[in-house]
Amino acid sequence: MSLLNEQSVRNLGNLDLLAKQVVEGFIIGLHKSPFHGFSVEFAEHRLYNQGESTKNIDWKVYARTGKMFTKRFEEETNLRCQIVIDTSSSMYFPEITKKSKEHINKLRFSALSAAALMNLLMRQRDAFGLSLFDESVHEHTRCKSSTTHYRLLLTYLDKLIENPEHNRPTNATQALHEIAENTHRRSLVVIFSDMFGDMDNKDELYAALQHLKHNKHEVILFHVTDKPKEQDFEFTNRPYLFIDMETGEKVRLQSNQVKEYYKERMGAYIDELKMKCLQYRVDYVEADITKDFRKILQAYLVKRSKMIR
Repeated sequence: MSLLNEQSVRNLGNLDLLAKQVVEGFIIGLHKSPFHGFSVEFAEHRLYNQGESTKNIDWKVYARTGKMFTKRFEEETNLRCQIVIDTSSSMYFPEITKKSKEHINKLRFSALSAAALMNLLMRQRDAFGLSLFDESVHEHTRCKSSTTHYRLLLTYLDKLIENPEHNRPTNATQALHEIAENTHRRSLVVIFSDMFGDMDNKDELYAALQHLKHNKHEVILFHVTDKPKEQDFEFTNRPYLFIDMETGEKVRLQSNQVKEYYKERMGAYIDELKMKCLQYRVDYVEADITKDFRKILQAYLVKRSKMIR
């Protein structure tokens, strides 16, 4: 890592500083915000004043009435972005301790990415909120654009990083339905989740994603996983004791005994998730925590900026 060394990410002692470093690393050269103007909405007509720009004249109204009216829109900076983070115990994989070699897990990846997005949105004077869920939504803030609000949300992220909990299950289906109802319509909803908790109730989970779209939200799903271990099952062929971080259930087995079956089932689930996201027009972003999270964010932001220009 060039801007962020391993020690700084391991400690995550100053999310604000790290977020600023990340944003400054990719904001240069983006002449137009990737998100800018997403939530511009028609507000009302008003009479055209001589000398004004003609670009917002409603020519259909002119054809019917013979009078010139311009369309007035809400301010383009009024983007509302609700950042949603899965805080169930599985998001703390791999477990990080003072003795462990790991310096990043799914929760830390999500928290640091969220902090960087909030920092970027604040610079653009766009409003952002934060929703945290496991079995239920335990934090849901309204969207604001102030520095005070930004620092408050950073404290929530700090607490998540510093206080990992075992045996905390998830119910993404219920949480996403609740967030869909309680988030201002036509918001940008950015979800960070491993999407593992509701694999036995996939149809209900997909219905929750569809609910977000039904409420006119634009939805981005960052599917956060440790790809080598959780998707490719890259463990050496020896006995392991696997422990479910959400339930505490333990299974002892030789990794190669289940590797092919596991990869087949996991691959099928992820392919189906991608297909459903495509069907519902949810933007699916593969977020492998073993990769540089800045490149994942930057590649996606650049993609959006090209789409909107």
